[in-house]
Amino acid sequence: MMLYKLLSGIDRSRFKPIVISLMDKDTRISHRIEELGVPVHSLGLAQGKVSFLALLRLIRTVRRCQPDIIQGWMYHGNIAASMCRLFSFYKPPVIWNIRQVLGLEFEKRSTAALIRAAVFFSRSVAKIIYNTKLGAQQHERLGYVAHRTIVIPNGFDCEYFKPSALAKKALRKSLNLTDKHILIGSIGRYAQQKDYKNLLSAARILTDEYEYVNFVLIGREIEDSNLDIVELIKQNKLDSRVHLLGERKDVSSLMAGMDIVVSASSYGEGFPNVIGEAMASGVPCAVTDVGDSAWIVGDTGKVAAARDAPSLAKCCKQLIDIGEDERAHLGSLARQRVLDNFTLDIIINQYEELYERVVSDNAR
Repeated sequence: MMLYKLLSGIDRSRFKPIVISLMDKDTRISHRIEELGVPVHSLGLAQGKVSFLALLRLIRTVRRCQPDIIQGWMYHGNIAASMCRLFSFYKPPVIWNIRQVLGLEFEKRSTAALIRAAVFFSRSVAKIIYNTKLGAQQHERLGYVAHRTIVIPNGFDCEYFKPSALAKKALRKSLNLTDKHILIGSIGRYAQQKDYKNLLSAARILTDEYEYVNFVLIGREIEDSNLDIVELIKQNKLDSRVHLLGERKDVSSLMAGMDIVVSASSYGEGFPNVIGEAMASGVPCAVTDVGDSAWIVGDTGKVAAARDAPSLAKCCKQLIDIGEDERAHLGSLARQRVLDNFTLDIIINQYEELYERVVSDNAR
């Protein structure tokens, strides 16, 4: 999504972006990129498989495009970008983009091996962009070249994500709840690193204490057909207190309708978009201390230990107990923090300046 946001806002009078997907086109995002007028080429690689023919297609595509810069996006894309330069006649500069903190023990064996092998290739890249400070430090300790590091965090559209009193009323009405109810939201796909088990354990602690606290969960596979999450809800006796909304396109309205947003991830997160989006919406956050989450919220939210349900519940409890007015004040501070540091315009400008600097240095 950050790639899409970058492409949607980059100055097209100065830059002509082209996207190459190593696998088949992802219909959830590639069509949206193409609607921006950005060409998307697909190599059709099967997940986890390397094809010599796909490599040839990649090299031919790059030679045809003759780019001034080749930018990789995440580990496999980074290595592919470096391979393109290796087989290119005119050696365009390569920029890598790493968008997570290290967690080799949680990666597939082949991906972990690729991450370690990339240490060697990092010597030949112009810059390595990280979206988190912690991610940069971890990769440098692994051996990635430190003097190529640049940190550019995620950016957020503060006109799309913004506070809305109407959204609060609309969300409660849609769930048959009243203004008394405090809604704690979580947005993210159903995946191990999102740690829904820990989140629902914390929810059990809170719902036992507070009569009007409800949880709203949004994301891919967060629905009644997912028997795993339904069973977790039953185990924690939360049947009437948790609302599963699935994957939604109106996330900005739903986000603005929350009182508190929780990010319960246990590992692997670098710069979670959901935190910045919630803050831009004027909603205070309770987050686990994973990646740069604590730095993102600063003093506008609460930080819990990862994989620790009582710690997460305590953070939510603190945000509940301060009352509606103080939550609104914290939410206002959170939005201002995004406006000062993480707006999409600020972040896109950092990418544009980097691209021009790299091209200029390469010309010299």
